[in-house]
Amino acid sequence: MNDKALIVAALLPALDGALDEATVTKLIEVPKTSAMGDYAFPCFALAKAWHQAPPMIAQNLVAKIDGSQFEQVKAVGPYLNFFLDKAQFSQTLLQTILTDGLNYGSTDLGHGGQVPIDMSSPNIAKPISMGHLRSTVIGNAIANILTKVGYQPVKINHLGDWGTQFGKLIVGYKKWGSEEAVKADPISNLLKYYVKFHQEDQAHPELDDEAREWFRKLEAGDEEATRLWSWFREVSLAEFMKIYDMLDIKFDSYNGEAFYNDKMAEVVQMLEDKHLLQESQGAEIVDLSEYGLNPALIKKSDGATLYITRDLAAAIYRKRTYNFVQSLYVVGNEQRDHFKQLKAVLKEMGFDWSDQIHHIPFGLITQGGKKLSTRQGRVILLEKVLNDAVDLAQKEIQAKNPDLPNQAEVAHEVGIGAVVFHDLKNDRLNNFDFNLEEVVRFEGETGPYVQYTNARAQSILRKAADVSLDAHSDYTIHDASAWDILKQLAAFPDTVIRASKDYEPSVIAKYALALAKAFNKYYANTKILVDDAEKPARLALVTCVSQVLTQSLALLGVKAPQEM
Repeated sequence: MNDKALIVAALLPALDGALDEATVTKLIEVPKTSAMGDYAFPCFALAKAWHQAPPMIAQNLVAKIDGSQFEQVKAVGPYLNFFLDKAQFSQTLLQTILTDGLNYGSTDLGHGGQVPIDMSSPNIAKPISMGHLRSTVIGNAIANILTKVGYQPVKINHLGDWGTQFGKLIVGYKKWGSEEAVKADPISNLLKYYVKFHQEDQAHPELDDEAREWFRKLEAGDEEATRLWSWFREVSLAEFMKIYDMLDIKFDSYNGEAFYNDKMAEVVQMLEDKHLLQESQGAEIVDLSEYGLNPALIKKSDGATLYITRDLAAAIYRKRTYNFVQSLYVVGNEQRDHFKQLKAVLKEMGFDWSDQIHHIPFGLITQGGKKLSTRQGRVILLEKVLNDAVDLAQKEIQAKNPDLPNQAEVAHEVGIGAVVFHDLKNDRLNNFDFNLEEVVRFEGETGPYVQYTNARAQSILRKAADVSLDAHSDYTIHDASAWDILKQLAAFPDTVIRASKDYEPSVIAKYALALAKAFNKYYANTKILVDDAEKPARLALVTCVSQVLTQSLALLGVKAPQEM
């Protein structure tokens, strides 16, 4: 039984059925400071039924509650404040964490259900910029969190690998490119040909006709067009993999837009069979006015299908393939209406599982308060940012710990971790400004601060190597200064569940910062290694802090170096 359940169990008999267990659980609060208790029950909800003022109800409940399992139960105004038995609490909690190890906080909410996560999704022949960071790391963290609570995520990199731009790219390559140049620097040169095409077609509009012809050939399966498209895709993906390897992110599928080319005709046929298609100015649409949405444009007047047609095909394919219990799309906030349309069309088609589809939107990364923009030249390449972050981390480590044996490896983990953590500590819907120097600082609300805290805990444990810990010893802590840490550690399982239900990695990042701050405060005021009766209990506490910090960072996709 967790500590909150203990409060509920003590309250329910005293309430004489006035409130049910779920309501009581929801009403319980955590006071702002430990001096006011560990939990508080507000009595306002009982005032109407019992015809009493909330302060009087609180006073009466004190007398009715069995307080034997608590240090104190006290009425403070309209609140009933509970003070947990610190000795018993520390003993039970530390034993639990030591026994569970890295499984502490794991649950089986998902019962193994599969959850496709559409994430990252860069465009072939274009560089991965900072604009792709959010979808990539938010999607990866959500996958880790869902795994922790018993789901089976399927990470899908829905590549932008189809469209008329490939006709332009083939023309650009054949006119101005070479195989050697593409092999030497694939993304830069392919992008250069694409940009040059757009410069030249101003004066030579016939280039657009050539591009349309090459894309028509590609759609028809022409051998040369297909060979070039496959090659462009292959070399682009190889470049992308360098960045994914730096981030240590792996995908289960790279099925992109092209994969659904032969699956859209069935979607259009299904829409026709259900009499959902309407003609509008030569185009074919699905009317979504009853949902308060603009019509979904399924086919243009020239017969070409659109993004939503492809996304309908993808949604149906994923349901058939994975029989998902949830299907997530980690895509920017600006696509909100698109996903509302997608769900509405699926609902109109009779697919009630459309309710299991969730758009996971996120805000923008800005620099100097301005949106990053390809057209205005404010493109920041993600690979460069990651390399610069590693270089900055290397300088910090060299200054703090010049004798660290594996400096390069630690600098990599700290630099990459700093960028990832900075993204994920922000509520995903918020925009945030990116400043690399602030991101890689070892102080403040940063990833390196949390990593350094864990390394500090590991350093203490190395110094105390002569003390062996096991899950069955007495780890009772009477030291009041450890109380904030113990409560933070106890909150980890509920924190993971909340992050999973809200698809919100920032819940974990903020938790890691709070635990790190609590530990550093304790470390500054307590002689952990002094030889007395509670030394093993203090070392058990440090071990548990390190375990939970390591887990928290891992859920975010951040490494936890043992030394820094």
